[in-house]
Amino acid sequence: MQHEQKLHGLLARAGLTVVEDMRPGSLLPLDAGWRIARGIAAPDGAAREALDATWWRRLADADGEFLVAVLGHRIGGNDSLWTRVRYAGEGVPGLTGDPGFVALSLDGQVLLAEVPGADGSRVTAFDRLPERLEEAAAAAGRETEVERAEVWAAVPGRPAWPLHWAEGIGSNPAAPDELLIRLLDVEAGFLYGCDRPAVLDAAVAHPDPHVRSRPADTFRPKLTSDQWVRLVRAEPSPSRRVHQAERACAWGVELPGDLYADLLAGPSRAQAAELPGLPASHLPSLAADADPRVRATACARWEDLAASMRARLLADTDDAVRTAALLAHHTDVPMPREVFAALPPPRRALEQCRLSPELEAELVRDGDAEVRRALAANPRLSAHSVAVLAEDPHDDIRSAVALRPDLDEEQRAAVRYDFDPTSMSRTLPWVQDLHGDADAMRRLAVSSHPLIRRSVARARHLPPDVVERLARDEDRTVRLFLAESCDDAPAEMLLEVWRWWDGSFSHPDRPRSHPNFPRTGLLRYADDPAGRMRRLTLDDPESTPADVARLARDPEAEVRHRAAEDPRLSPADAVRLLNDPAAHVRGTAMRNLRLPACVLAGLLHDRDTAWVAVTNPAIPVPVLHRILAAASAAVAV
Repeated sequence: MQHEQKLHGLLARAGLTVVEDMRPGSLLPLDAGWRIARGIAAPDGAAREALDATWWRRLADADGEFLVAVLGHRIGGNDSLWTRVRYAGEGVPGLTGDPGFVALSLDGQVLLAEVPGADGSRVTAFDRLPERLEEAAAAAGRETEVERAEVWAAVPGRPAWPLHWAEGIGSNPAAPDELLIRLLDVEAGFLYGCDRPAVLDAAVAHPDPHVRSRPADTFRPKLTSDQWVRLVRAEPSPSRRVHQAERACAWGVELPGDLYADLLAGPSRAQAAELPGLPASHLPSLAADADPRVRATACARWEDLAASMRARLLADTDDAVRTAALLAHHTDVPMPREVFAALPPPRRALEQCRLSPELEAELVRDGDAEVRRALAANPRLSAHSVAVLAEDPHDDIRSAVALRPDLDEEQRAAVRYDFDPTSMSRTLPWVQDLHGDADAMRRLAVSSHPLIRRSVARARHLPPDVVERLARDEDRTVRLFLAESCDDAPAEMLLEVWRWWDGSFSHPDRPRSHPNFPRTGLLRYADDPAGRMRRLTLDDPESTPADVARLARDPEAEVRHRAAEDPRLSPADAVRLLNDPAAHVRGTAMRNLRLPACVLAGLLHDRDTAWVAVTNPAIPVPVLHRILAAASAAVAV
């Protein structure tokens, strides 16, 4: 709101009446307008000494309206918003000089701008803007090898945004390992997405603990087991070392025995005692530890404890230890009423313990719904009690019962459960444990409960008859999960899912990257009404650069985006898509390796595009090294 008030006040002082703040629609996006104003990817002959009243009359429509943006006054810092204004004066609006502005006619034909620069203000005036931009793109696309070499020889020149280069250069696929290893001393943020073994090796051995931890602090770490172990060993903080060990174990890393011993010997012993995979040889010392937290943790390995250790823990003087021992003991031995009554808040006992028949019969009819709700998930409940809870008056209790693994499908179908098909689904652990059991998958694939069928569909491999059934499932989320997770999903279904789904955060490239996704015969979708299908035509091996050029002019942004990432895109079209109305299309065009060097070099020196431009793989490796050197020098200042 403060940005908006400041901008509107400045426009009013310039003699302009604000009509509305708006997005450009199909007109020139504002960030492209700023680039043109700075002379980047701009037609020739635009710079002028001043803007007279004639140009302002060309800019405004019959009502005196046009679009404008003022440097440093963009609402919320958002480059996508123009402000529509009206000018009723006869002369020149008071927008010249600092801080700088760019203005566009409502039909997108006229652009006026004045922006400050290192060598003074740059004044720009264009008419027939779309036509001139097309001409400029065609001219840039005719760049010769000699011209390209001359451009790169001058880069980086005067570094304009070296910190942006440091932040982005690690995402350039053409950057060699040795450059990325040097980059670790400047900016390590790129490690969040890095999967290069040599670079990760250097990172986990780096003297800076913040750099060392970066590869582990990602959504899907790319570290090998050996790298995880070295990362844990190198951590000087005892608590942080155990934390990293926990994360390594969560990703399936088997820690060596001597590392467990080292972690248990440190001040974070209580935390280390909870690590999965802890060798049983450590349990006697844990069960007799002076710290009650450690003794309580030992109870989680009840089956691995000797009878004498169990007896000692059941008689422990610490209430928390004794409670943990009782809960572990009564997973097999029925818990009598007197023990249950003496427990602190009994929810864990309700959820996991085997209860005496008398106690269980009493609790499943308890007037407190929270008690019955906890019991509904208890895997040790008797069949009779499960049947009682299956008729509970509370919907959520019946719904929990419906997902129990000990029901057969006839019993499950008889439960009146609630299920929201639009809710987020998580794979049921007990179904996941059965993914390798073909008979179980056949049985569960016909379940009346969609969440069970969805959990089956998450299996990496399934029998052909199960795949066939799930591919025709009435619940489209079942089909989606099959497309995302099962390598046996059929091509026809994958294509059907593609019509309404193009990737999630956890499976960003499915179904299109599925090994069974169709790769031929896709040209038949060239004129499909759905843009999502038209974009598939470029995946067909028989598609041509002419198809890329046609899709680069498609009315739908997602189709143009697909063309923008194609290596067959013409240099001229790559330049033209820099002015696309859709931000993600513009960003992808900046990364296209066919972008002419004369344009790409300009983008490297623009505040708004430097970070993206430096990721373009067309930048020669020697130039990347010079860019990194400039960024390193700037960071060191």
